[in-house]
Amino acid sequence: MGVEAGAQAARSRALVVLRIRSRALAVALLPAAVAVILLAGAATGRLVGPGWDAARWILTPVAVLVLLAAAGVALVVARARPAMSPTIPVNEEAAPDLYRMVRDLADRLDVPAPSAIALTPDCDSWLEDRTHRAHGPPPAEEHDDIAGGGTHTHRRHPVAPVLVIGSPFLWWMRVGELRAVLAPVVAGTGPSAHPDIAAARRFVRGLDAAVAVASAPHRGRLSRAGLAGVGWVARLLLRSCRVHAVELERGVAAAAAERAQAVDYGLRIVAQEQVGLAYAGWDRLLTRVALPAWRMGRWPSRLDAGVVAALTELSRRDRLAEGFASRLGERPACDLLEEPGAVDEAASLLAARLFHGGPAGPGPDWSPVGWSEYPEEVVDRKWRVDAARLHRVLDTMGVRPAPGSTAPNTGGPTLSRVLDHLTDRADRLTDQAGETPFTTRSPEPPRSPEPPPDDDEEDLSGTTPRSATLAARLSAALSREETTATPSPSATAPSTVPSTAASSPAGSPATPDPALWDDRTLPLFPLQPPRTARELLADHLTAMICCAAMDTAGATPGLDWLDGPTLLHNGERTADLAPKVLTLIEDGDSTPLRAWLAELGIRPEKPVRLG
Repeated sequence: MGVEAGAQAARSRALVVLRIRSRALAVALLPAAVAVILLAGAATGRLVGPGWDAARWILTPVAVLVLLAAAGVALVVARARPAMSPTIPVNEEAAPDLYRMVRDLADRLDVPAPSAIALTPDCDSWLEDRTHRAHGPPPAEEHDDIAGGGTHTHRRHPVAPVLVIGSPFLWWMRVGELRAVLAPVVAGTGPSAHPDIAAARRFVRGLDAAVAVASAPHRGRLSRAGLAGVGWVARLLLRSCRVHAVELERGVAAAAAERAQAVDYGLRIVAQEQVGLAYAGWDRLLTRVALPAWRMGRWPSRLDAGVVAALTELSRRDRLAEGFASRLGERPACDLLEEPGAVDEAASLLAARLFHGGPAGPGPDWSPVGWSEYPEEVVDRKWRVDAARLHRVLDTMGVRPAPGSTAPNTGGPTLSRVLDHLTDRADRLTDQAGETPFTTRSPEPPRSPEPPPDDDEEDLSGTTPRSATLAARLSAALSREETTATPSPSATAPSTVPSTAASSPAGSPATPDPALWDDRTLPLFPLQPPRTARELLADHLTAMICCAAMDTAGATPGLDWLDGPTLLHNGERTADLAPKVLTLIEDGDSTPLRAWLAELGIRPEKPVRLG
């Protein structure tokens, strides 16, 4: 470890954590030490008498129980599997140029090279210790070879942490920018190699893993009772170490940043701008483009390539980002991989699993989709499925075309049926004629609407009664569909791998091993909270409008890299639809929307094809 001030501060904090561990051990051994003294005193005849005998009879069993409890806590802490980030492992055969760049960077920083490289579908990079036996690290000779050293079977060397790189960085950043961004991360292997810091980190990770084991559900009564005590002790020690562990990590980060200043400092300032831009593009791509596909049982297989398209589109629209597109002529960092397509597919599948809770591999109800197929396979299908659900709910409510409606009685699903139902005809006709018109009588009396959930009451407070009722029915129908859907995507899907990765040679990237991380709580990082009833109604009404536009006005589904599914009319993206939909939902006024439909030549009275 170097002489950086941060490294010295980190080592001092590590020593404090180790002293806490030593004090905990001393407290556990104290009753046994006192019992040994009392027993030795009885054997030598120095501590005799009724009082000493009573103390020996009481303290000896207590010491044995404390030792057994301490041994149990130590066993759980030592054997509990620390949390590990789900990643895509990349061996050296699959990315020799990337390993060479990282190894050269470590040599320039005078720190140990990372033991391996893995990718994560996120815009971040870090070092992760995977030396625990449950993580199954590669053999020591492979680590030494990656780190640039020889093989020494007669002596065990400390294993460097794994370098985890965000996969969007490889596609958007250039090689020089990636090296500049990774410099402070790789520099962290220096402080991590110090024995005191490594021991303190292992102790804290073990405590955290023990708390997770104690909190796990579905255990027997006896196991819960025993693990409750283990959890209490682990939480107590974690609280004692919390401040020092945080300061330890801050010291390590400060030392790594100080050491990395001498490497590509000017380029790193520019590269940090690309980090923020990549994060914004990745978030937009996941929430606006990938999420609709995931909900339809399809997962885009080239998410990382989509980031480049999204950010290129952003640079075209935003004058502040004009200079970013000029970088695309330089060598991208994904060229450091032997098979970028296979890596992108594996990272895309892992992203769907983490952010949506999809199955571990493709199947009949979970298949990949390319960007060229996205408009037809995802956008068109999504709109028609939502429109079909909207009309099914209207059927259960007994909604028929209103008197005076311009829609012919064709019996098919039409947009006019929806518009007439949501239009507040009573208020509008009262304003025009000064009297309240007759009300429509349905052939079948509609059932009483289901009360909306408590969290949707406030959301629906600003809508018309008909909109609120329809929104509540849609929300209930969608909940029933999700509940009765079988099989569950995240629970019953086989742990298969993408075909491109499964059939590839040994040098290609591997898929994450689900046995190394807990996938029972997927999605681990939900992208958005559940949609409210108002949002569901707006989405379904928009889908119905788009279906009418495609079937009656020659519009086509499209993909906007920044906004997701979009409607194209005469090859151009339509605009200003969302405000008119909200006006109908909130005010019951369909005039702006009908004018918009007439302007584009959309005929709401014509039947549409549903999914």
